[in-house]
Amino acid sequence: MINQLMYAGGLALMLTATVVQADEQTKGHGDQDTIERGAYLSRAGDCVACHTAPGGDDFAGGLGIESPFGTIYSTNITPDKQAGIGNYSEAEFAAALRQGKRADGANLYPAMPYPSYARLTDDDIHALYVYFMHGVAPNDHQPQTTDLSFPFNQRWGISGWNWLFADQKPFEPDDQDSEKINRGRYLVEGLGHCGSCHTPRGLFQQEKALNDDDGDEYLAGANLNDWLAPGLRGKGEDHLGVAGWREQDIADYLATGRNAHSAVSGEMTSVIKNSTSHMTRDDLSAIAAYLKTLPVSDETAIGSERHVSARKDSETEQQLTRADDLSEGGRLYLDNCNACHFADGRGASGVFPALAGNSQANADNPTALIHTILAGAQLPSTPERPEALMMPGFGWRLSDQEVADLATFVRQGWGNQGGTVSSEAVRKVRDSMDKREGFSGNPDTAASDTSAAQADAETASQPNVKDNEQ
Repeated sequence: MINQLMYAGGLALMLTATVVQADEQTKGHGDQDTIERGAYLSRAGDCVACHTAPGGDDFAGGLGIESPFGTIYSTNITPDKQAGIGNYSEAEFAAALRQGKRADGANLYPAMPYPSYARLTDDDIHALYVYFMHGVAPNDHQPQTTDLSFPFNQRWGISGWNWLFADQKPFEPDDQDSEKINRGRYLVEGLGHCGSCHTPRGLFQQEKALNDDDGDEYLAGANLNDWLAPGLRGKGEDHLGVAGWREQDIADYLATGRNAHSAVSGEMTSVIKNSTSHMTRDDLSAIAAYLKTLPVSDETAIGSERHVSARKDSETEQQLTRADDLSEGGRLYLDNCNACHFADGRGASGVFPALAGNSQANADNPTALIHTILAGAQLPSTPERPEALMMPGFGWRLSDQEVADLATFVRQGWGNQGGTVSSEAVRKVRDSMDKREGFSGNPDTAASDTSAAQADAETASQPNVKDNEQ
């Protein structure tokens, strides 16, 4: 998913003669090979995720994206001539992707990741245009109009933002790198727009770096909608997260949403389901190879004292195995988590994610871990791994203090280096879930997909669980 931004804009640049010539060639029906290539590129760009409302038709728009400035509704990008983009020329289509410029000359919201799509080549722009004009069915759905309050409804004001923060140039391969790494860089910086979520934002909601030439903040990790978008910089020794994964681990994660270390949750679930699980293994391998070239900076490295972590890892396992002298968090772990994640915190490879070294557990901000404990998580069904395993949410039966105790135990067990979690922090996440998702995470209230009868039966099967407290 794409991070929420404020409006910005700038004058569209004149497109090259090559693109204009291609525009004339695509007024017919387009050849099937180009349509299929464009369909693949749209998967790589995850266009369907933002331009499809829950329960709506693909690309018909209407998804509401919450931002600090109001709700931004995605547009219809089917070739319908009234509601969609059917009247766009290829030059106008390219300007929308690269400069955030609508066909009528108005600026687009930077919720559309045009600062990243500026990297696209002319050939890929052409294939995408042919696909959306001739491979997507027209749909006359008219999405709700975005109506932000003043001054964020002034589209002209984004011109300065674009001038300051959206000056990317089309991608050019680096002769010093292999073809594989260049392909990975192109996908990550361009179509994949990975930096939209995984790069920290500045004061004006701009990505602090748009590519690896801009410095170590690129793909260094960020917080997004109560979830951690972890750092993706993968070159380093004795680090947790991606830096501790092999290239194969990264490719497996992108293809299936799981690997020997972790399992997907939060915003990334949609990316796996709609985008990366449909990409070729060659492209996923290229992405992995590129990420492993990005050094982890000393300032953001986690888990450098591995000998200390190993000792604490063993201590936690022994304490849980003996089941004596347990903290409240340890008792809650045995009652609720141990069956799947085990006393060693390692989980089951490719099934239940490890908690030892887990990025959510070690994050400075505990919000993502709290959210997972409250609401649970579900792995996406992918072509390679069609089973959709699910972790139940515990918000309906655990109080704020119990969730805080459990989260603290996970963040400090097995050598993890997270801090203490307060009941106030849990309450804030619970309230946010209630408002945005319609989910009541209060104790004694079943989750949206769990009946009261099921909740009672599950509670009865856990004799060691105390009565819940408000």
